[in-house]
Amino acid sequence: MNQPVETDAAQQAAKKARDGRNLALALGLVAFVVLVFVVTLVRLGGNVAKPHI
Repeated sequence: MNQPVETDAAQQAAKKARDGRNLALALGLVAFVVLVFVVTLVRLGGNVAKPHI
């Protein structure tokens, strides 16, 4: 079957686009983990301040 011939410039552009998407996904995942961590600390901190007696 005939496959399109990719030039070096097209391959470099595709790699740059993939790298950008990967970086955006990584930053989004890190932001989510930090958000969950902060929310957990806030919720636990509230329970430490007022222990159940």
